[in-house]
Amino acid sequence: MPVMTRIRPDVDIIMDVLKATLEAQPHSTFAASLLRQYQERGSLSKKQLEGLYNKAEKIKDLPPAKLATLQAIILRKHTRHRSALPVNQPLFTKDEEAGKMIAAILEKYPQHKRVLFLKTQYDHNKPFSTIETTELKRFFKLLIEK
Repeated sequence: MPVMTRIRPDVDIIMDVLKATLEAQPHSTFAASLLRQYQERGSLSKKQLEGLYNKAEKIKDLPPAKLATLQAIILRKHTRHRSALPVNQPLFTKDEEAGKMIAAILEKYPQHKRVLFLKTQYDHNKPFSTIETTELKRFFKLLIEK
């Protein structure tokens, strides 16, 4: 976290707003937990500061300058944006040409063990290696395209 150097270190707007919020709403567990967290860590997240601002807005005797300063501190903090989800596409698309070659070979030679093995791989959406693809093309050329 970058170290923030203050012009006047004796002025702590966040602590003032936290204490004023606790005085106005003594039973607020949210404000109490924010105060404890601020004392332990020395800072609050942007969402926590926004929640504190929403609570402090309801206090009538809080000076508007402190609210404006708290709002400026909130605006200065960066906002994390999540990127949009990618388009859901399948990881693997079946090679239709390989499926047609396997079907043609097995139609003529239904007991061909290597082609049966390639068919199970094809049915389970496992991609063929380049060796298996060239082997399938070679079988097709030898057995079907005589």
